[in-house]
Amino acid sequence: GRLVESGGGSVQAGGSLSRRLSCAVEGDLPSQYCLAWFRKTPTSDHDDVAAIDNDGKETYADSVKGRFTISKDNAGNTYLQMNDLKPDDTATYHCAVEVAFGGLGSGGRCRYFLDAKGSGTRVTVSS
Repeated sequence: GRLVESGGGSVQAGGSLSRRLSCAVEGDLPSQYCLAWFRKTPTSDHDDVAAIDNDGKETYADSVKGRFTISKDNAGNTYLQMNDLKPDDTATYHCAVEVAFGGLGSGGRCRYFLDAKGSGTRVTVSS
């Protein structure tokens, strides 16, 4: 299915976005899946941020623990609440899904390779 992110924007350091990031998933998800957020910066194509599995278990990158919260709804849409933002959080945020096995890895990633990714939403944090 297709994934479409929304909710990015600009914010000052220490603040939160006026809307949490949202990712709408088109189509039905299987019983086992993993939803994830990762980000792209000028120096990295893929920084894991957070992931959540079909059971609602979560994992986070150390850099966002305690500041970001991933969640999902019954339709499989996923959300990322981002608080206490830092300039290093400036990036394009992408959501992604793995639909073959589900399960979490560590450090904010799904255990298995991602099957589909969205085109991203930009978050800019100024100091």
